[in-house]
Amino acid sequence: MNRRLVLEAPVVSPDGAGGQMESWTAMGTLWAEIRPKTGREATGEAGAMSVRAFRITVRGAPLGASNRPLPGQRFRQQTRLFRIVAVTEVEPGGLYLTCEAREEVAA
Repeated sequence: MNRRLVLEAPVVSPDGAGGQMESWTAMGTLWAEIRPKTGREATGEAGAMSVRAFRITVRGAPLGASNRPLPGQRFRQQTRLFRIVAVTEVEPGGLYLTCEAREEVAA
């Protein structure tokens, strides 16, 4: 656990024109281990992008705790953003959580 990550949750609010605007709020700081998995090229709204998968391990937290990552949230490491797609306990005691995450970068 040698990487300091900020856990962020989405906040949806009206944009004043009948739509919605998404912003992010910090939920806390966690120490993590980041392991790369796979990568691929994809086409996004702005053109070609690189999509990389990571396995991020953090210390466990009880269900419902604000520092327990959830799918749909993200980790921030300075300018890097890792969207969380799945969270599971590493072992039955729940001492550690494994988060499957994706990082998207313009190619």
